[in-house]
Amino acid sequence: MTMQRQLRIVLGIFVLLVVIEILNILSGRTLNHFGNYPRVLEGLRGIVLGPFLHGNLSHFSTNILTLCIFSFLLLQYGLKRYIKVSLFIVFMTGILVWLFGRSAMHIGASGVIYGYLGFLLLAGFLSGKFKLIVISLLLGFFYGGLVLGVLPSRPFISWESHLFGFLSGLVAAKLWSKRT
Repeated sequence: MTMQRQLRIVLGIFVLLVVIEILNILSGRTLNHFGNYPRVLEGLRGIVLGPFLHGNLSHFSTNILTLCIFSFLLLQYGLKRYIKVSLFIVFMTGILVWLFGRSAMHIGASGVIYGYLGFLLLAGFLSGKFKLIVISLLLGFFYGGLVLGVLPSRPFISWESHLFGFLSGLVAAKLWSKRT
C-alpha cells in the first residue's frame, strides 16, 4: 500500500471523528449516552460507539492526533491487518470494560489508542522485520510514558479502557504480527 493511500485512510478517520465531534457538540453532548456503561444492557452499544465519542474538546483533541499517528503506523502492517487489529481491539476492549469497568460512562478513543500502542510496541519485535522493529523502538521512546495511563489516576479518566486496550493490543500482536 502506498504512503498516499495510507494518508488518505488516516485523513478519512480524522474527518469521520471530527464530524462526529461536531454533531456531538451541536447536540449538547447527548450522543455520549451511547457510551459503554458496564453491566447495563444499554451500555453494550458503547462497546462499538464509545470510542467515537468524547466528553469535551480537550478530550477529543488529545485523542485525535495520537489516534491518527498510531493508525498510520499500524497501516505499515497493511490494510487488512489494520482492520483486523482495530476490530479486535475495539471489541475486546469494549467487552472487558463492560464486564469489569467501574459503573460510569466510558467514552473516547483512548482504549483504541492504548490498543494500538500495545500492538505496535510488541508486533515489530515479533515480526522480525527491521522497519517494524524501528517503529516499535521509536514508539517506545516517544510514547512509552503512556503505559502509566493503565493505572488509576483521575476519577474521570477510564484507566480501564487504557488497561484493557493495551492488553488487547498485546494479544493482537501475538496473534497477527508474524504474518506480515
